[in-house]
Amino acid sequence: MAVRLNEDADIVRMIRKGLADKGGYCPCRLERTPETKCICQEFRDQIADPKFEGYCHCMLYYKSLDD
Repeated sequence: MAVRLNEDADIVRMIRKGLADKGGYCPCRLERTPETKCICQEFRDQIADPKFEGYCHCMLYYKSLDD
């Protein structure tokens, strides 16, 4: 299992700007709670799922099953 940044530099730049503007909270979410602080709880749960492969909600990170 490996977690990496999205390979699209424009998406990474846009999401990182949104994170900075929102104080580290997911720019794709309206609420600012501990669960939406990057890396959000949803993606941490997906990382813990041995069968999940894919992007986090905002597409900043990608979890692959291969190293």
